Amino acid sequence: MTQDELKKAAALAALDYIVDDTIVGVGTGSTVNHFIDGLATIRSRIRGAVSSSEASSARLAAHGIPVFDLNGIDRIPVYVDGADEIDGRFCMIKGGGGALTREKIVAAVADRFVCICDASKRVDTLGRFPLPVEVIPMARAHVSRELARLGGQPRVRENFVSDNGNLIIDVHGLAITDPCALEGEINQIVGVVTNGLFASRGADVLLLAGAGGVERLARDASPDATRD
Repeated sequence: MTQDELKKAAALAALDYIVDDTIVGVGTGSTVNHFIDGLATIRSRIRGAVSSSEASSARLAAHGIPVFDLNGIDRIPVYVDGADEIDGRFCMIKGGGGALTREKIVAAVADRFVCICDASKRVDTLGRFPLPVEVIPMARAHVSRELARLGGQPRVRENFVSDNGNLIIDVHGLAITDPCALEGEINQIVGVVTNGLFASRGADVLLLAGAGGVERLARDASPDATRD
């Protein structure tokens, strides 16, 4: 199977976790695009969706799926999104598409975070994928200096502005052995909106697509994993 076929397999497996007659949290990215297309086939079962990006909102709307403002929603039973990297503790690096802040907000409201990705995204130690950090534009230089002091190699993402009007600094060269601690430390830098470490609020379920099918792993019951 190609990588895109693996992404699609993981995305469609997430449909099994959708709760009928509720609003679904929807992330951003190429794997999530497959999920949105799959969600369209069962749109009569759901009330609609809350989206983490303008791009996902447009794709949902094109399929006739109502998109709600999160400010009017008390809770979301399920949030489905991908990851750029995920470790054995279900901590993730996200934000390759630049939607990390909105993704983190939607994840915070969700009862269950279902992560969909292909097996190449599973790692022992986070950091091979550059860590995105969303930054207020006037703080770019200050934040870059602080990130360099943490041992990273910060690079401003060229020709990119987030949906929130901010810059993204991608931090290369990190080996993240304590994701929760680093997530908090970076978020304390003045000028940082948030960073792409999803550790204090990691995934609850991982749908990992590989050559043998989709492996279903739960953070609190990984020994009971099943494979489609």
